[in-house]
Amino acid sequence: MPKSRPEYPAEFKKEIVELARAGNSPAKLAKQYEPSAVTIRKWVAQADLDEGRREDGLTTAEREELRQLRRENRRLREEKEILKKAAAWFAQEAGSIPSRGSNS
Repeated sequence: MPKSRPEYPAEFKKEIVELARAGNSPAKLAKQYEPSAVTIRKWVAQADLDEGRREDGLTTAEREELRQLRRENRRLREEKEILKKAAAWFAQEAGSIPSRGSNS
């Protein structure tokens, strides 16, 4: 599902996070800039995780690694399934296992 709008630039996010940490409320920043207050709170929380200020979630690097590992895991499962089907086909072609239709 495509995102509704392009992602905000990293520098913009960083500036908003700094403004929020300087004492500006997310609601006030949301009125002044485009992102919602909820989005700004998420940015601040993620920045806190990335900088080690909190430890109750995954850092951006950990999220990316998890995304890559899941993608690789999915690809490996697909490859395993293809190999399984190919091995069964070759075994049947070689006559080492009877076809499903035979009564032997």
